[in-house]
Amino acid sequence: MMATSPLHAQSQSDGYKFLEAVKKRNGDEVTRFLEEPGSILVNSRDISSGDTALHIVTQRRDPVWLRFLLAKGANPNIANRSGGTPLQLAVQLGFAEGVEILADRGAALDVPNSTGETPLITAVHRRDTGLVRLLVEKGASPDRADNSGRTARDYAELMGARSAMLDEIERAESSRGEQTKSYGPS
Repeated sequence: MMATSPLHAQSQSDGYKFLEAVKKRNGDEVTRFLEEPGSILVNSRDISSGDTALHIVTQRRDPVWLRFLLAKGANPNIANRSGGTPLQLAVQLGFAEGVEILADRGAALDVPNSTGETPLITAVHRRDTGLVRLLVEKGASPDRADNSGRTARDYAELMGARSAMLDEIERAESSRGEQTKSYGPS
């Protein structure tokens, strides 16, 4: 890492300093930035990767910081330069707690990355039945196609006759349907 001179440090943007404070887990500094009147730094992006603070804390699998930044208004749907959202990253990492936090705080469940892969398709490719169940129960569509025209359901079927992935998708869909039933006048 290159050392910075005092002159260089003064020329760094507040967005850069904010992201550095997030990387260093400097809660006092992050809070100071976010409490400035009119601050929009919570959604600052790294100039080279496009990562936001949510990408950074998701990468390190940090549920406390994830909740904190979301409570401060961080947008869970900002994609980085690779087209990956924090939710997509959490699925790639198998960070189930992060997936649940992001889904509960408004992360779009069916947004594809640059290859058209949705978080659910990623979970199927990982053969992660827990994440498949969680995503479908939260409302992810098993029928959203990627750039090759295949869906999470298609990939699950390709894993073999009655794969565990396909069974999980169907179980979660059934569970989600039961939870949304309502009785009486609507």
